[in-house]
Amino acid sequence: MTPASPPDVFAPTQLGPVRLRNRTVKAATFEGRAPHGQVTDALIDYHLAPARGGVGLTTVAYLAVAPEGRTHREQIVVGPDARDGLARMAAAIHETGAAIAGQVGHAGPVANGRSNGVKAISASRMPSPLSMQMIRSATEADLTRVTKAYVATARTLVDAGFDVLELHMAHSYLISSFLAPSLNRRKDGYGGSLEHRARLGRQVARAVRDEVGDAVAVTAKISLSDGFKGGVTTDAGLEYAQLLESDGTLDALQLSGGSSLMNPMYLFRGDAPLSEFAATMPLVVRLGMKTPVGKGFLKTYPFEEAYFRDKALRFREALSMPLMLLGGINRVETMEQAMADGFDFVAMGRALLREPNLVNDLAAGRAVEGVCIHCNRCMPTIYSGTRCPVIAETAALPN
Repeated sequence: MTPASPPDVFAPTQLGPVRLRNRTVKAATFEGRAPHGQVTDALIDYHLAPARGGVGLTTVAYLAVAPEGRTHREQIVVGPDARDGLARMAAAIHETGAAIAGQVGHAGPVANGRSNGVKAISASRMPSPLSMQMIRSATEADLTRVTKAYVATARTLVDAGFDVLELHMAHSYLISSFLAPSLNRRKDGYGGSLEHRARLGRQVARAVRDEVGDAVAVTAKISLSDGFKGGVTTDAGLEYAQLLESDGTLDALQLSGGSSLMNPMYLFRGDAPLSEFAATMPLVVRLGMKTPVGKGFLKTYPFEEAYFRDKALRFREALSMPLMLLGGINRVETMEQAMADGFDFVAMGRALLREPNLVNDLAAGRAVEGVCIHCNRCMPTIYSGTRCPVIAETAALPN
């Protein structure tokens, strides 16, 4: 239902049990600042920038629940040895008045088993374009172990002072791989019908909620569309969202799209930085990216403001639970339209990387839109510390 009087996107609001100073969310984008799998000052500073810049909630990306659940080895596996660093980061963010979320996930087939030193798992056996290894099909024992790992991770983050847990159920990560028919060819209770393919995501959400209760908000990132044949379609994504809503385990859904494994540009839109990405890869991958198949991996989709809005409106019409709109949100009028459409929060990524102070500037009327040009050259920097190359180039220009 769309509200009769849309809320002010910059006014305080509630996300489950958590009070937020406004309805803006710094979306999870891999930071590349945990070289030894630990919280660093650089990682804290990365999140302090948008927190000081006015966002209501900043999201720490890719907190893995298990060693094989990392996309590569330079990521945090949440456990007792990571708790103190996570607590230090949460305290620093809270000092700014912002809240902090942890994106809790298992990369599944998006994990680089060669980098991690642990073979990746997925819904079904498949070759990995990242490690050039075979990814094995997860056993039921694996799924029980992973579910318990989600619970342990959730408890650690709550103890560390995090306000929100975002369960990653999109982008062909483990839970998402179970939802995609072409990636899930199982014959057991986790394969076949959508209800069976949704089983892992639902059991993880239930287990996490049972563990944390109302101590924190629990949300999930789900797919509006994976953007590849045999992936999660909009119809299937909506049906999955309805199942999650009926379970009553989540406080909100963040609506995303694309596949980190099959079609990453479906999420980002705009220019495809093929040469910049190739330069960061090992030789065999660089050569592969020059082939027609490799070039097709980074497809080009024209950028438009709020490019997921049309699909997201279908979810808004069918669901009553709070929803976060994501996808190319740069203008205050787009944020206001999202509120008028009935969305409860807006999530921003590249715009805040380019201008960490953007929310403050929009709220104060000093700006009406961000200056991000959607060149996507920030994407390949994830291996050396995610940043906007345009900032450095602009700073180098003569006055």
